[in-house]
Amino acid sequence: MNIDHYYYMRENIFDKIQNASNIEKVAMAFLMACFTGLLAQIVLPLPWTPVPITGQTMGVLLSGLFLGKRFGVLSQVIYIVGGILGIAWYGEMTSGLGIFLGSTCGYFIGFIFAAAIIGHFSEKYSKSRKFRKMASIMLIANFGGIYIPGLIGLAIWTYFATGAFPDIITLLMMGLIPFIFGDLVKIAGAAAISKAALPK
Repeated sequence: MNIDHYYYMRENIFDKIQNASNIEKVAMAFLMACFTGLLAQIVLPLPWTPVPITGQTMGVLLSGLFLGKRFGVLSQVIYIVGGILGIAWYGEMTSGLGIFLGSTCGYFIGFIFAAAIIGHFSEKYSKSRKFRKMASIMLIANFGGIYIPGLIGLAIWTYFATGAFPDIITLLMMGLIPFIFGDLVKIAGAAAISKAALPK
């Protein structure tokens, strides 16, 4: 395969996704929700926090990247609502409203924001699909879109579980700092996929 054919195939596949019917895009959103649920089964519990390290944020990043704002968001809504209704694709094959409303509730909500941010830039601005620009967008979407509601939700959950809000250092150790390195790896991987798979 020469470079021109590679560029042609890349643009052709992207155009087919963008020009797909709404029914086809809903089906793709469901598949991306399944992919997010599959990655959620990569779980590394940490002894000092109820929030585990998981792989599902990679699915969130890619949902916005490939499906755009509306259907990237839809994929994460499907993932969240499907889990609430009983599809066992939350971490460690769990499901239910109780799991959703637990210590990671804010992070679930943040998945929607992150997919929206990435999807907006990916579908509207072709230059944003380059590695450095997409990595910067994903950094904002990941650490702003996911972790701000995630930490707020974790603080509220801790208050109801223990009767007191955690101090800021404790909260960051529970809900942010242990996840930074892994998230940077996932962001680099997703940005590399953007550079390789999407037209510029």
